[in-house]
Amino acid sequence: MTVGRDTPFGLPEVPTLAEVVAAWGDAGHWAVAVDDQWRSLYLSDELASAARGQVVVGEFMFGAARVAASLAGKAGINTVEEIRAQFMLVGGWMLVDLGREALREMVDPVFRDLVDGLEPCDDEARWYETPTIHFGGSIATNSVWQRVRDPSGRVVGTVQVTKPALAMGTIAMLTAAGDLGHFSRMQQLATAGKRPAAVLFADLEGSTQLAKRLPTASYFTLVRRLTRAADKCVIDAGGLVGRHAGDGVTAFFVAETAGSESAAARACISAVRALQAATREIAVRHDLAADEIVVRAGLHWGATLYIGSIITSGRSEITALGDEVNEAARIEACASGGRALASKALLERLNREDAAALDLDPNNVSYTQLADLDTATDKARRDAPAVAVSDIATAGH
Repeated sequence: MTVGRDTPFGLPEVPTLAEVVAAWGDAGHWAVAVDDQWRSLYLSDELASAARGQVVVGEFMFGAARVAASLAGKAGINTVEEIRAQFMLVGGWMLVDLGREALREMVDPVFRDLVDGLEPCDDEARWYETPTIHFGGSIATNSVWQRVRDPSGRVVGTVQVTKPALAMGTIAMLTAAGDLGHFSRMQQLATAGKRPAAVLFADLEGSTQLAKRLPTASYFTLVRRLTRAADKCVIDAGGLVGRHAGDGVTAFFVAETAGSESAAARACISAVRALQAATREIAVRHDLAADEIVVRAGLHWGATLYIGSIITSGRSEITALGDEVNEAARIEACASGGRALASKALLERLNREDAAALDLDPNNVSYTQLADLDTATDKARRDAPAVAVSDIATAGH
């Protein structure tokens, strides 16, 4: 049986082996278990998700079916050289468990030249590092192989636990300040595709003059606080943080992860109002008047945005492509004076309940086209003159 992302399978029947692999799986590790005949029995949910059909369950781990599945994979151990290195690492254990002649018959022909050179191994655990390819980049993984014994001391299986080849201190540094819900939403959008979503652009108004007035260190602290506040407001509302550019932020509230188009639109508006409230608190911390730290915001709806992850060697982020993204940027540029301009396309996504929760009535809103605003920029008049907007920053407040 080939295991893909959604294929269910149970724990091994041997109690001790089941207990060990369940613990690794519950802890969120990549883990696979083989029985005393070296047949793959179990994959943790995390490994099943990452393997995407590359692991064959119920078959000999180094048999023809397993090798074919591995070589067809786009990630993990997927070359003959890597599989042969793995075979040599655990070959001594297989020799003890199966015997040389049986092992020679069971292995894929690519390994038969290695069988005669194997020596019996009585180690309880072994580890190795192997290169691999994931998201188009070359990385490495560390694997620990551990023997599992029943109460009598008999070997009942072997467990392989794998992690990225990073020190735990580095992993902690990269993730400790993160939000698990946000990471999960990012994972849901790992595969790019067309998705309806609310789009938010927000920027600190008058930042150039503010940067000249404040000491550089103080201004940096202010921008850092503002950025953290913006990310928290987006994440708390169930959105996805996009690219940061200087003291500006983008965010996406995807209907797929929010539950509905109305929920996504509501979350976008809620995030903006929370951010503008947080901005006033930041002003107090820096002994500035509230009107000295003003965030302008543009909110828009994209019915067919192309949204997904962009992962490079230096960063990972969610981004979106589509005309509505550019229009959202134009809306934001027109929202001077601390306004939050939301498009008609976004406000009319709200159902009655979500609109009431925001103290809004989409059926009783006065809109203005961007080209008619006294704050309209040249780019807005050129690129999005007919986009209709309304200020939702203070509605109900």
